[in-house]
Amino acid sequence: MSNVTILVLFKNERMIYMKVAVLGATGKEGQLLLAEAKRRGMDVTAIVRNASKITDGTPTIEKDVYQLTTEDIQAFDVLISALGFPNVQDFPKSTQHLIEILTNQKTRLFVVGGAGTLYVDPEHTTQLKDTPSFPAEIQPLASAMGEALNLLKEAQNIHWTYISPAAMFDAEGPATGHYEVAGEELTTNSQGDSYISYADYAVAMLDEVESNAHPNQRISVYQ
Repeated sequence: MSNVTILVLFKNERMIYMKVAVLGATGKEGQLLLAEAKRRGMDVTAIVRNASKITDGTPTIEKDVYQLTTEDIQAFDVLISALGFPNVQDFPKSTQHLIEILTNQKTRLFVVGGAGTLYVDPEHTTQLKDTPSFPAEIQPLASAMGEALNLLKEAQNIHWTYISPAAMFDAEGPATGHYEVAGEELTTNSQGDSYISYADYAVAMLDEVESNAHPNQRISVYQ
C-alpha cells in the first residue's frame, strides 16, 4: 500500500511528513481533491469501491466504506471523506462506521459536508434546510447530512473537521484559488452570494489538511 506523503515546512523548519487517503475518490469532488493533492506534489492513496476507475496510476485501496477497518486506516495521518450515496441514510450510517474505526486513533478525519445545516441566524436556532425557500427535493439529503454532523459532534476521542460549502456549490465553476473561511453560519460575499466552486473547495480542504487549523469543528467556505 502506497500512501500520500505531504511535506509541510513550519516556522521552526522542522519537516513533517503526512500520509493522506481520499475516500470516495472517483466522485466529482473526490477527483478534484486528488488533482489538488497532486498539484501540490503529494502522492495520493484513493479508497474506492472499484479500483478500475482510477486510471492514472494512483495507488488504491479497493473497499466499500463499510469494509474499512482500523487496520486499513491507522497508517494514515489524514482520511478525507468525499463520499456520496444514492441512499441518503448512508451518510449517518457511514459516519458512524468511520467514528468506530477512528476512535482512539491518530488519524484525522476531514469530511466534505453540506450547506443545509448552516445556520441563518446568529442565535443558531434555524438552519438553511429549515427555511421556506430550501428546495424540498433535497431536504432528505440535508437532514441526513445533519445527522452525520451531529454524530461527529457527539463523538469522543476522534479527531475530525467538517467543511460545509456555500449554498451554491458549483461543480463546473472555475478554480480561482481564492476563498474565505467562516463558521457555522451561512455567509455571503460582497455581492450577497453564497457561492463556491468544487475546485476552490478542494483548495480549501487541502489547506485545512495541511494547517489543521480547526480541529473538532465544523467550518464553512465561500468565495
